[in-house]
Amino acid sequence: MATAPLYNAAGERLGDLDLHDGVFGQEPREHLVHQAVVQELANRRQGTHDTLSRSEVRGGGRKPYRQKGTGRARQGSTRAPHWRHGGVVHGPTPRDHDKAMPKKMRRAALLSALSGKAAGGAVVVVNALPVENVSTREFGRLLQRFELPGKTMLVLAEADNNLALSARNLPNLQLRILPGLSTYEVVAADTLLFTQAAVERLQEGATG
Repeated sequence: MATAPLYNAAGERLGDLDLHDGVFGQEPREHLVHQAVVQELANRRQGTHDTLSRSEVRGGGRKPYRQKGTGRARQGSTRAPHWRHGGVVHGPTPRDHDKAMPKKMRRAALLSALSGKAAGGAVVVVNALPVENVSTREFGRLLQRFELPGKTMLVLAEADNNLALSARNLPNLQLRILPGLSTYEVVAADTLLFTQAAVERLQEGATG
């Protein structure tokens, strides 16, 4: 069974918290994680990129000069692709980049990513994170007690307005409220900091 260090808000280690194998002890499935990451990144694309073809560029309705007798190559429009300000050939046009992935596969990918973080010792749990007043400085000092390396994702069981306002301007910190976990963001984070309530909610209904 996977475990994670359990701390209190003062940064004191209380021991180790057992993590449910149904969430944090899954076999690595790298192909699913890769597929989920590709899907998430593709679905974030707006698909609004666009260029004008020769039929959409303004102007060029008349022949620039007569067909014969000039010694130059014949031209039919100044908006042909080889002219300056002409249309673009095979340029990007608006499209939908969304990719589909079954719900069970997306969940399996997320569990695999969480299990990989747990196996690598990148999961830390705090029993509570009380924030009475909005203060980015004070909340930053609180997090420093845990000595978390790199980019950290803080996962809460439910929304906390004071905590969210205190955390939003801290560098290398990302706040997520369950069930809003993303496989891509889990993979990208160096450390996952869960509240104990978030771990319990994540493990509700887990089997295995």
